[in-house]
Amino acid sequence: MDCLNVIDAKLITKSEETKLTHSLSNKERYINRELSWLYFNSRVLEEAEHMSHPLMERLRFLSICGNNLDEFYMVRVSGLRELVKNRTKVVSQDGLSPTEQLAKINEYAGSLMANQQKIWRNIQKDLEKAGFKVLSFHEALEMDTSNLRARFMEEVYPLLTPLAVDPAHPFPFIPNLGFAVAFQLSRVEDGKQLNALVPIPPMIPRFMELKRDKNTRYFVPLETIIELFPETLFPGFEVTAAGAFRIIRDSDIELEEEAEDLILQAEAALRERRRGEVVRLKVDVNMPQFLREFIREEMDVAPNDVVVVNGILGVAQLSQLIPDDRPELKFKPFTPRFPERIKDFGGDCFAAIRAKDILVHHPFESFDVVVGFIRQAAKDPNVLAIKQTLYRTSDNSPIVAALIEAAEKGKQVTALVEIKARFDEEANLKWARDLERAGVHVVFGFVSLKTHAKVSLVIRREGKSLRTYAHFGTGNYHPITAKIYTDLSLFTADKALGSDAGKLFNYVTGYAVPNDMEKLFMSPISLKSSLLGMITNEIENAKKGLPAGIWAKLNALIDRDVIDKLYEASSAGVKIDLIVRGVCGLRAGVPGLSENISVKSIIGRFLEHSRIVCFANGKPLPSKEAKVFISSADWMTRNLERRVEAMVPIENPTVHRQILEEIMVTNFADEAQSWYMQQDGTYLKKAPKEEKNPFCAHDYFIANPSLSGRGRATKDSQTRSRQIIR
Repeated sequence: MDCLNVIDAKLITKSEETKLTHSLSNKERYINRELSWLYFNSRVLEEAEHMSHPLMERLRFLSICGNNLDEFYMVRVSGLRELVKNRTKVVSQDGLSPTEQLAKINEYAGSLMANQQKIWRNIQKDLEKAGFKVLSFHEALEMDTSNLRARFMEEVYPLLTPLAVDPAHPFPFIPNLGFAVAFQLSRVEDGKQLNALVPIPPMIPRFMELKRDKNTRYFVPLETIIELFPETLFPGFEVTAAGAFRIIRDSDIELEEEAEDLILQAEAALRERRRGEVVRLKVDVNMPQFLREFIREEMDVAPNDVVVVNGILGVAQLSQLIPDDRPELKFKPFTPRFPERIKDFGGDCFAAIRAKDILVHHPFESFDVVVGFIRQAAKDPNVLAIKQTLYRTSDNSPIVAALIEAAEKGKQVTALVEIKARFDEEANLKWARDLERAGVHVVFGFVSLKTHAKVSLVIRREGKSLRTYAHFGTGNYHPITAKIYTDLSLFTADKALGSDAGKLFNYVTGYAVPNDMEKLFMSPISLKSSLLGMITNEIENAKKGLPAGIWAKLNALIDRDVIDKLYEASSAGVKIDLIVRGVCGLRAGVPGLSENISVKSIIGRFLEHSRIVCFANGKPLPSKEAKVFISSADWMTRNLERRVEAMVPIENPTVHRQILEEIMVTNFADEAQSWYMQQDGTYLKKAPKEEKNPFCAHDYFIANPSLSGRGRATKDSQTRSRQIIR
C-alpha cells in the first residue's frame, strides 16, 4: 500500500520522520517529470471551462493546450521513444523505464485529448449563441454551397495538388504537423479502385468563412471543404471513402560538439526535422478502418501510435477562429504603464538608472522601456559598446534593428545569438546573418551549453571614465510575448553587476571562465552550488532557532539535488512556499518528507514566467534582511548545469520591497488562478473565500502601479501588501 495514503502526521515522532524520509522509495519521493507536465497541461485545459473567462479566451486556452500537447509529443515523447529504440537502460527520477513512462503518458494523454474534444463541443454551443458556427460536413451540405464553391475554386483549389498512390506514384511526404485528406476513389468508366491524397498547404487558413447572415458567421474547416468538392480534384472518379488525418513528427535536433561549421550543421538539422519519425498519427473518426490501415502502413506508423479523433483535428489551430472585431468576447484590454521614473528624467533611461535601480514588471509595465534602452544606446554618441544576448525575439525585432543601427554608427556591438533555441532556430539564423551584414560581432556560444541568460550591457563614456548600464531579465527580448508573459526587467548602473555581466559575455565569447564574480551567480559555474548553499544557510538558521524560510517562483522544479536539499530543509523546520507554474518533481506536504513545503501553480490570463527566489536570512519573510534574487534559470538540471544562466541579487531597497511585498505577496494571496499540489502530485483549485470576487493577482497588478516605476517609495504599497497578507 502507498505509504502516502496511510501516514497520520500526528502520530509520527521526529525520529520516525527521519526514518521515513530515508525509507521512501524514489517513486514516493519524486513526481515523474512527464506526468507532471501533463498535469500542468490539464490545468491549462481546465481554464477553457472557466465560465468567468470571456468566450474567446476559453477558446484560446483550448488552443494553447492543443499546441502544448503537440510540442510535448514532438520533443519529450520522441526522446523517450528514441531511448526505447536504442534499448537504453535509464530510468526516471521516480524509477520508471522509458517504456513504462510512454505507457503512462499515452494513457493520460488519451484522456486529456478526449477532454479537449468534450470541451470543444461545449464551447461550440456557446460560440453559436454568440454568432459563430463551425459547420460539420453534413451541416455544410445542407447550406447553399455555391458561394463556398466559388471561393474554394478561387482561393484554395489552385494551391492543392491531388496525388494518386499506386506503384507509379509513391506515398507523398507529409511534413510535421501536416494535414491531408485521404480518398478511396472508384473510376466511373470501369470501377477501378484508386487511393489518393490531398495534402493541405500550411499557408492556407484552417477555416474559411461563408457569407454571413444577419446573426451568425459560418465557418468551414479546410479539410471539410476539400471533402465537399472532390470532383474538382478527381474528375471522372467517385468517392467511396474519405477522411482527414494529421501527423506529429520527432522534431528535436541535436548538434555535434565536433562540428566544423555550426551554422551549416544547424541548417542541415532543420531540414532533417521536417522528415523526423512520425510519433503520432491522428485520424478523423469518420475515416473507415481500411483507409486508416492504408495510411498507417504507408507511413510506417505503429498501431499504438494511431489516435482516432472524435471531434476536430488540430485543436491548436482553433485560435484562428478568434475574431479581431469582438472585444466583448475577450479579456478587457489595458494599456501597460510606462515607468514614471523614466518620464521624470525626460525619457533619458541612463539618467533614470543612474539615480536608482529600476524594476519593470511585464506585461503590466511596458516592454517599450527595454526597447527604448537599446535604442537610446544605439543613438547616444557617448555609448561605445553594446553587448546583447538573444535567445528568442520577434519578427521585425526592434531590438535587432537597434543593434544594427548601433553597429552602422560605428559602435562595437556583440550579439550572443542562441541558434539552439528550440523551434526558433531558423529565425535566429536569419537574425544572425542580418546582424553580421551590419557589422555586429555575432557569437553562437557553446555547442554543449545553451546561452539562456537575458542580459544587455551598455558601456558609455561619461567624463573621463566609463560607466556600465545593465539590463537583466527573466524573459526573452521579445516584444510580442512580453505582452502576455509575466516577467521582470532589472535596470542597474551598479558597477559590480556591470563588471560581472561583462565577464559573462567574455565567458561565452572567449571561454574566459570567470572565477572572481562579485555579485552575479552564473550557470554552469556557480549558480547551483550557491543556491544549495543558501538553502543550507536556512537549515542552519532553523537549527539555531532563528526564523527560516524560502519563497520561490519558478516555471519548473525538477533538479534532484535541489529537491533533496529542499526536503532536508523542510525536515529541519524551514518553511518553504513555492509557486511553480509547470513541471514540479517535488512532492509537497508529505509527513516526514515535505510537511513544511507548499506548492501552488498560477494559471491565468498571463503566462507566469518570472523566476524569483527569496531567503529569510534569519528574519520572518518578508523583511528588509531577506536575500532576494531574480533569475533566467528554472530549477532544472539543464538550466543549472547545461546552460549559461544568470541569477542577480536585488539590493536596492525599493526594488527589494517591490519584489517581496508587491510581487511575491500578491502571488501567494491569489485565489482566482491558483492550483494547490496534493501529495500525489495532482492539483486542486480550492474554493475561494469570497465566492463572487476571489482575489486575482493579475487584476491587482493591472490596477496598481509598481514601487520602483513611480520613482519614489510610498507608504501606500506597504499598506497594500500588509492588507494582502492578511
